[in-house]
Order: sequence, then C-alpha cells, then structure tokens
Amino acid sequence: MKFTTLHSKSFIVDQTPDEVRGEGRTSDRFLLAGIFALMVFGVLAVYSSIAYFAEVHQTTATRLVLGHVVKLAIAFSVMIIFSKIHYAHVARLSKLALYLSWVFLVIVALYGAEHFGARRWLNVAGFSFQPSSLASIALLIYLCRLLIVRKEDLYDLKKAFLPALGYIGVTCFLIGIEDFSSAAVLLSLCFVMMFIGRMRLLHLGTLLVVGLTGAVMLLAMSDQRQARITNYVEQVRTIESTEFVRGAGYQAQQAQIAIARGGLLGVGIGKSTQRDFLPAPYNDFIFAIIAEEYGLIGSGALLLVFILILMRGVVFIALKAEDELGTLMAMACTLMIVTYGMVNAAVACGLFPVTGLPMPFISYGGTSMLFAGMMAGILLNISKYQRKEVVHG
Repeated sequence: MKFTTLHSKSFIVDQTPDEVRGEGRTSDRFLLAGIFALMVFGVLAVYSSIAYFAEVHQTTATRLVLGHVVKLAIAFSVMIIFSKIHYAHVARLSKLALYLSWVFLVIVALYGAEHFGARRWLNVAGFSFQPSSLASIALLIYLCRLLIVRKEDLYDLKKAFLPALGYIGVTCFLIGIEDFSSAAVLLSLCFVMMFIGRMRLLHLGTLLVVGLTGAVMLLAMSDQRQARITNYVEQVRTIESTEFVRGAGYQAQQAQIAIARGGLLGVGIGKSTQRDFLPAPYNDFIFAIIAEEYGLIGSGALLLVFILILMRGVVFIALKAEDELGTLMAMACTLMIVTYGMVNAAVACGLFPVTGLPMPFISYGGTSMLFAGMMAGILLNISKYQRKEVVHG
C-alpha cells in the first residue's frame, strides 16, 4: 500500500492497481448524463438566442453556434482529462493556481478588456480569458485542502481560521473589484464549505461580518452596483410601467416578459421575440429565452437536471467518497455548478438582482464553460473512489 501526504496528513492515493487509479471502476453515469443533457440544451438555447447578436456583429448565428460547440468540445475534453487525474493531485496544485489567479486578477484590474461596462477579461493572442473563474475554483479546492490539513487545529484562530480568512479575503476582494456578483457567490460557498468542514461558529460569524463589510465597501465603489440593488428593492411590479421599462430594471422586466410569453408549453424552438430586446440573451438571461421557447415544462426540466447533479454530487459522490478530502471537494464542485445555474435562473425570474453569472454548460462563453468542465471532471474522478460498504452477517 502506497501513501502520499498533504502536510503530514495521510491520504490513501494509491493502493493496488485496481483501487489506486480507479481501474475497473466507472465514473458516475447519471452525473455524466446530466452534464451531457445540459450541453445539448445549451446548443439549442444558444442557437435560438444569438440571432440578434450575430446580426449586430455582421456574422451568422450558425457560425457563432459552431464556435459554441467547439468550446463545449474543449470543455468536454477537459472534463475527461480531469476525470482521469486523482483529485488529491488536483488539490496539491490548487495553491499554486490560486496565486497565479491573483496575478491575473491584478493584471485585469489594470489592463483588462472591458465588455458591457465591466473589466473582467484578459485578451491574449485573440483569446479572451476570465481569471475570476480560475480564482474561484482554485480557492474552493484549496480551502478543502486547508480544512483537511489543519483538521486537528480547526478551532485554533492562528493556525486555521486566519489563514483561511486571508485567502478568502484577498481572492474575493480581487474578484469583487470588477465582478461583485461572482465574489458574493464565492464568499457564500466558502462560508458553506467552512461550515461543512466543522469550523467554529464564532469564526464563521467573523467571516460573515468581514464579508458583509467588504460587500458594503465594494458597493460604495460603484454607482452601477448601487443602482442594481436599489432597483431590485424598489422595482415596480406592473410590467406596463413606462418608468420601469426605461430604468435600470429594463433587463429584469424583459426577462419576465419572456417567461410570461412562454406559458406552459412555450412559443416553440427558435420563435423567441424577447431575444431582440434582452441584453446578452445568450449568456446572462439565457434561462428567460429557454422559458419563452420551451415553457414551464422545458425550463422546469432544465432545473431538474441541475437538481439531479446536486443529488448525485452530494448523496452519491460526496457522502460516499473514500476520504474527507474527496467529500469536501465533491461538495465544493457540486455546489458551485448548481449554485451558478440556480442563480442564473433566479435572476431571470426576478428573484435576485441582475448578476451577470452564466448558467454552466448552457450560456455562451469559453472560460466559465472550461472551468465548469474541470469541476465536472473532478466530480467524476471522485465518484471512482468510493468507500466499500461493509455487509454484516
């Protein structure tokens, strides 16, 4: 039996050829089916929602959809690659990836490309890259590793909480400078992971206070963010309101109109009209287009796929993982994929303020899809290494 260590804490990484590398074991097929279903749904939704965008940019919807399919293929390849790499190896590299993401985030803040009023992208050799996606997954995985490494010192302020707080604070602040929504979701997920990792309630309360203080500071730095929050709190409920249409609530209202038009069965594939009015219907508000074309039944089926991923990731992968590191990493990856999907849907329905968060494997985009594929691959790898049930009698 061969062991590797993470800061003197032992984890079984290699046992026998069958048990160590997962030979003879298969990844969770239900999870894989759910991811594939999202990808197929995404291609159809992007094709329906991107026509106006293609016209404005003097290209064709078919060309943009083909680009989306290529990105999906890359994400799928990344998923397969990470499904073959033991999750403990990924955890070891998470700290380096986190430091690297900090460098990218600083560069973005200084020289990043601006789209739709936000500076979140780095343009390198004609390719756009969003460092916040790398920073988010790197932080969550490293936090899982930290919770295991410092398992015996979780109640110690200096040895466990302050290091965790430092990594979370720096990452969320660097992301929040230009992407407040992603920072808020990441902070919430870190809070949940620290709770699952059995961090002291007093320390969790401190993290909450620090997070809220940081959120207030970031909101104060941007009039646009303040306008979104103010509009969400004070938004007019009647869609006929001219003031609402012309105000900051235009996006939310157009999304709600799309959902209302869809009804139970939808208007039909490719027959959306709200795609001509919604900003970024292929990304931020793609769920509204799905609801318009496929109705309550189609959009509900999409949400059920995310619920399937949640159930498989938590109940059948995380809770049955062979060690605590696998449990925490499976929880982190599952919650991140599902949270992004549900928040995107909630924004379209008017339940949350406008956030700009993509729907994993559905929204048009490259970086978010790439890292969603990475998280799915990690989940598939963890599903290969499950505790064997002991049958008594």
